[in-house]
Amino acid sequence: MSPTLTAEQQDFSDAVAEFCRRHAGTREQRDALTDGGDLNHAQDLYEKMAELGWLGLTVPETHGGADGTMVDLCILLEQTAYGMAPIGGIGPTLITGAAYERYGTEAQRAEVLGGIVAGRSYAISMSEPEAGSDVGALTCRAERDGDGWVLNGQKTWCSNAHFADAILLVARTTRGEGKHQGLTMFHLPADTPGLRISGIDTMAGKEVNDLYLTDVRLPGDAVIGEVDQGWGQLMAGLNIERLILGAMALGRARRAFDDALKFVSERKQFGRPVGTFQALRHRIADLATEIECVALLVYDVARKIDADPTEMYPREASMVKLKATEVAKRAALDGMQMMGGYGYATEFDMEQHLRATVISTVYGGTNEIQRDIIGKTYGL
Repeated sequence: MSPTLTAEQQDFSDAVAEFCRRHAGTREQRDALTDGGDLNHAQDLYEKMAELGWLGLTVPETHGGADGTMVDLCILLEQTAYGMAPIGGIGPTLITGAAYERYGTEAQRAEVLGGIVAGRSYAISMSEPEAGSDVGALTCRAERDGDGWVLNGQKTWCSNAHFADAILLVARTTRGEGKHQGLTMFHLPADTPGLRISGIDTMAGKEVNDLYLTDVRLPGDAVIGEVDQGWGQLMAGLNIERLILGAMALGRARRAFDDALKFVSERKQFGRPVGTFQALRHRIADLATEIECVALLVYDVARKIDADPTEMYPREASMVKLKATEVAKRAALDGMQMMGGYGYATEFDMEQHLRATVISTVYGGTNEIQRDIIGKTYGL
């Protein structure tokens, strides 16, 4: 954890850690919550966290939240990731909620932010089969129909749409001179007629989905923010998204490291613990240093956002996402290597750490895109 937490923040961190140990501390508990690991979200556990007020940590008090800080949120995300709590809905939900808080109408904020506090989940859908990193190339169309809209097209890689209450969907409303012009955000309830949600099989189980929209009708007040201004609205929230992903990656990196350290401290070969051999001892030292750097970066950027929530911090936010997910992936890969065949066995958690961290360098904007953004902030 960050060395500069207040006593109150440390108490909160300890409380979240204890909650995860009590409810999801063993493989047997997690398997029972996730249908043997096939699901990434346990609604009952999620609602227990909602009852404690944790899901509304950064939601304004006017909508039932605690009006907490980004540092508080990072503590929650880091500790739940470390504790392997199966609450896969939390990241996309908080990312989506931030957009409603910033751009939604009062009715939209009341519904979604109040829903977050109560333990409901939400999703955000930008990607399409031909528009991944190049989000501006999306073609899912929203056309005016009287006072409302009709949507047609396909979206893909939508995390958690299969259990979300509603989806923040980005569609093209006009075709301007630039590809980033003419995009609009819509509030799409998951049970809307004409919407079909189809799961995509992945090595992490049931997590992402294709969305098929056939003459989906939405009222005029389904627009989030301003018509044709969706691109700028998306960009304004990326600092929050990347910090959320970075805090979660930090937690998983710490867990992979601790699991590997425990193994190499106990496993004996050639008459002594394998961790005492220089090759592994140095690997542990390097990982520990890298994880400490990530923790300092995550909490430094969280404090910057708390100090000025209107600032986008494109360089710092991209650095958080890049560094945290790369270190998390390395921790899992190195952990598997140090554990040998045991790291590959489902008896241990390391193979789960690997599956969780490899994809983290892709979602939320690939790390190649993050490097490009960082380079551009230096005028390159």
